[in-house]
Parts: sequence; structure tokens; C-alpha cells
Amino acid sequence: MSSSTDIESQTSTDNADNNAFSELLPDLVNQTLPKHVAIIMDGNGRWAQLKGKPRVLGHRAGVKAVRRAVSTARELGIQSLTLFAFSSENWRRPDHEVTLLMQLFFTVLSREIKLLDQNGVRLNIIGDTSRFSDRLQQQIQIAEQKTANNDKLILNVAANYGGRWDILQAAQKLAQKVEAGEINSSQFTEQALCEQLSMQNQPEVDLMIRTGGDCRISNFILWQAAYAELVFLDLLWPEFDKAAFLSAVEVFSSRQRRFGLTGSQIEQLRTPV
Repeated sequence: MSSSTDIESQTSTDNADNNAFSELLPDLVNQTLPKHVAIIMDGNGRWAQLKGKPRVLGHRAGVKAVRRAVSTARELGIQSLTLFAFSSENWRRPDHEVTLLMQLFFTVLSREIKLLDQNGVRLNIIGDTSRFSDRLQQQIQIAEQKTANNDKLILNVAANYGGRWDILQAAQKLAQKVEAGEINSSQFTEQALCEQLSMQNQPEVDLMIRTGGDCRISNFILWQAAYAELVFLDLLWPEFDKAAFLSAVEVFSSRQRRFGLTGSQIEQLRTPV
């Protein structure tokens, strides 16, 4: 049974979290450009099949769409772009397709890193990379180190990533701290958990885009996208271009983000244009 001291401590922590969020509200309400965009890049295989081509050619065509997305995000001044490249569930795909995807991932890392570096893009791979080959893990490390000081755009690539895995690994890290006596259970807060998640030093996701026609988030950044605006497109990923990106941003700008408040309260927080 919780003691009154524990309850008071938790209440104090909750109040602090609420006050901090309230201070951010005016900026969030008046935000017209997303700081952090996440994209579920769906439809590569179907795009290729519709053209009578092997699925792997769709994934290669998808690389060109990635280049366009990165270029547009940088041009708009977006701070972070997160791309769902390979989920923890994608290992269930046919072995030959997984092998080809791993080879493509390595090739793209090798070829694209110079261009990313020249354009001030910092590459950040999120997910459990321990399942990848030593060769691929080494290439990831090289790419991240080469771009570590860039500040024009953070490009997060989710590889062997799952939203539930991310929350679980964060909770496990905090549990280990509790077991070691470094923190007590009352310090196991939302903020403490956030600090253990992937992308902990980046803005939360404002806009999540999914191509391919499906309307689900498929275990992608569950925590970080809690208040994201969702935009679902019928376009297959290789068809995603600058116009599609700008259209999704326009949808984001047109929506009223309420964060639990009423529409009237939000309007009172809006700064007159």
C-alpha cells in the first residue's frame, strides 16, 4: 500500500510535468511547420509488382524517394525526419527478400553517407542493431560517426525497430537503476522514461505520414507520436515526391491541435497573424 509520502511525491512530479507541458502549449498551438516528421515508407514491393518487376526493384526505387524526402525536409527547415525502414516484424518476410534488404541497406549507407555529410545531415540509426551482421553494424557506426557533428537535419532511420521494443528497453533501463539503488520507484516518471527512449534529445513527432493506402501505424514510434497528426496517403512510397510532402505539411498546418483542451481554449492561445 502506498504511503502518503509516496503519493505526495508522485503528485508533485505529475504537477511538474503538467506545468512544463502547459508552458509549451502556446508554442505548440501556434506551430505551423512540424519540427519532427515521421514517415512509414510503405508500398515498395507493390509498386514493383504492379509494373511486373521483382519486389527488390521497388525497394531500390524507394531509395530515390528517400533522397527526395530528405532534401525536402532540409529545405523546409524541419529539425528531425524519421523513416521506418525495417521493422522488427519484417524478419518474417521471405528469407531472400530480407537478405536483399540487408544488402541494399549496406549499399545505401556506403553510397549515400558522403552526400548526407555534404548537406549537413546527421544520420541516427534507431532500433536493435545487434541482429545485423558485424559488417553492417560496422558500416552503421562509420556512417553515424562521420555525420555526428552535422546540424541541418537529423535523419533517424528505424531499422529492426518496434515501438513496443523501444518502450520496453527504456523501462528495463530504469528498472535496472531502481535495482541498483540509483533511483527509487517514485523517480520512475514519464520524463525519466522519455530520457531512455530512442530520439530522447529530439522534439516529439508532430506529423506522421504513411504511404501505401493503409491506415495504421504498425508498431512505429508509439510513445514519441502520442500527439502526432496522422496523414495517410494512397501513393506508394516510390511515388512520394516533394509535392506529396508539401501537401502533408499543409494538412498539418490546417489542423487544430487541442492536446486535451477544447477548441475555444486553443483559440485563446493562438497568436493573431
